[in-house]
Amino acid sequence: MNASGCCLVVGSGSIAKRHLRNLRQVLPECSIHCVSASGRPLRPDEVTADVVHSSLDEAIASNPLCAIVASPAPWHLSHATQLMAAGIPVLIEKPMVATVQDAIKIAEQAERHNACVDIGYNLRFLPSACCVRDLIRQGGLGRIHSVHTDVGQYLPDWRPMTNFRHNVSAQKSLGGGVLLELSHELDYLCWLFGPVDSVYCKVRNTGELEIDVEDCVDALFTFSADIVATLHMDFLQRAPMRTCKIIGAKGTLVWDLNRNDVDLHGPGGAVQRLYEDCDYDRNEMYVAELRHFVNVFKHGVAANVNLQEATQTLRVIEAMRQSSALGLPVNMKKV
Repeated sequence: MNASGCCLVVGSGSIAKRHLRNLRQVLPECSIHCVSASGRPLRPDEVTADVVHSSLDEAIASNPLCAIVASPAPWHLSHATQLMAAGIPVLIEKPMVATVQDAIKIAEQAERHNACVDIGYNLRFLPSACCVRDLIRQGGLGRIHSVHTDVGQYLPDWRPMTNFRHNVSAQKSLGGGVLLELSHELDYLCWLFGPVDSVYCKVRNTGELEIDVEDCVDALFTFSADIVATLHMDFLQRAPMRTCKIIGAKGTLVWDLNRNDVDLHGPGGAVQRLYEDCDYDRNEMYVAELRHFVNVFKHGVAANVNLQEATQTLRVIEAMRQSSALGLPVNMKKV
């Protein structure tokens, strides 16, 4: 582990800037460094960094304590590989990479360099998510029969001060599209219910947004223990939606991720609110993620999302694309 008093963020977009701000809170003793993902010149005040570098090689030469890769997903392999080779602990923003092939290469490089790597699926730190997982683990829903997940928001409303077609989410070359951009849902479904056994999916570009990536996806998954899940993802819904309904033998759980609340519907129409915090500061998820990452490289705790889990999410995405192209269900064992 390096002993320098600086932390590095690779990237200068919205998520990179969030990490730059949060690092000051989590590691106040460290100097905050930044390098553009594309190599374009940066000003320190543009990214609120103490030091900006002209290249990743120059940034690595400053011997950072840790690094966060917050560049577009297709560039993660190159950036993470350089950092791992230098012995720098790395938090890679979701998705880990854009393809399964790149995920395999990252895993190979991580093993080669005995690297410390974590993947940034921050929804696992949402308090209502932890409530849902605890209830499932404790058997509070009994046998689970089916799951229904819906996530979407009108893409032009995400960052209204910018042209949405210029954002990473809208560009295929930068790893855009709902499958990668909204892969949080795929991560937490596997986190809650285990590996996907099979998938049947329709991936569409409706043409409504005039972008070159998919803007609407509908899928049917099967998991072990005869659990069936449906998933809808889009860039089209005018009212932001992020919900998960889990139907079990002992009750039906309704989880609203945007409102950060969890309701359990039981016999006779009884409804019990298991968790509620509508005033929750969602930046706290990212802060908790960074605190965990620090514990990973300083104290050897397990990664929040390991390379195997992140690769599995990409395998599911690949199976979803394959199923849509074939018009047939895909067995995950064959992907």
